[in-house]
Amino acid sequence: MKVLSARLRHRVTIEEYTETRDQYGGVVQTWSAYASDVPAEIVPLSGREFVAAQAMQDSVTARITVRYDPSIKPEMRIKHDGTIYNIRAVLPDPSLRRWLTLMCDTGANDG
Repeated sequence: MKVLSARLRHRVTIEEYTETRDQYGGVVQTWSAYASDVPAEIVPLSGREFVAAQAMQDSVTARITVRYDPSIKPEMRIKHDGTIYNIRAVLPDPSLRRWLTLMCDTGANDG
């Protein structure tokens, strides 16, 4: 496990989408922190540029590795240094359940 621990040099926040009620009874939808200061490894895999909404946009696909947590779902997102990553797939360690590999992207929709 020491080899993986040395690679987890980034600190990220895992966020989940929540709905709460405001003082008038209306529904407020926000992202709230599920876990903060989570050790992670972020590896950019590919990038591309495209035109969306008549403006140039860029998109990055990344692999983010974190310690095993079975409650992390694709509906969540990752924040790191102001960048928001959408989780597209959660791939568990097939044998030992020590870590999760999160296939993520960021881009035109601001995470």
